[in-house]
Amino acid sequence: MDLKNQRRMAAQLLKCGESRVWIDSNRTEDVADAITRSDVRTLINSGTIASKQKRGVSRGRANYLKAQKRKGRRSGQGSRRGTKHARKPSKEIWMQTIRPIRGRLKELRNNGVIDARTYRKYYMRAKGGMFKSRPHLDSHLKTEGILKE
Repeated sequence: MDLKNQRRMAAQLLKCGESRVWIDSNRTEDVADAITRSDVRTLINSGTIASKQKRGVSRGRANYLKAQKRKGRRSGQGSRRGTKHARKPSKEIWMQTIRPIRGRLKELRNNGVIDARTYRKYYMRAKGGMFKSRPHLDSHLKTEGILKE
């Protein structure tokens, strides 16, 4: 049965493309009898003719990749575009190192564990890059006998 004309009219009425028009295969005779637009409109209201849902692009794969990257995967040598310092500037690395060390020194000075003179000495050493982390600073202070075990 040729339902080209009915499909075309239905597409116009449903405001979609002809490929998205769905016609009930059990009621093709009723659709073939529909000649006018009003006949087609009646068939649409009865559910004999309907529009299929638009096909979208699935986000499933993208969401999976995002989850993997959140876990720290897919960041190997082959995935990197920028240099080491373009990806994380040296200054940012330095800031992440020095801030906890300076914070620890201030904490020790304010609690009276070290005096201002010792604070200044260790502050300048920290500025010179002597300590790589807060635990490293603490271990150094313990070996010097400034901090108790």
